[in-house]
Amino acid sequence: MTFEQLSYADAVAREKSLSKAAERLFISQSALTKSLNRLEEELGIKLFDRNVVPVQLTFAGECYLEKARQILSIQSSMT
Repeated sequence: MTFEQLSYADAVAREKSLSKAAERLFISQSALTKSLNRLEEELGIKLFDRNVVPVQLTFAGECYLEKARQILSIQSSMT
């Protein structure tokens, strides 16, 4: 898991859309999807329900994002 993956997951959660999050992050939607797939595989859980519009966090995703945002906040304050 990388800070980049944390940021990507946060962007998708905030935008509720992979395409909007990718646009905000200045990356392709396919790159974002691949990164999220790798993260979910590494964690062994699904963070997002991508079968609904807008994209929604799963319960596990909500728990994960709460901690991820804390980590990103700490990282931001250290740079």
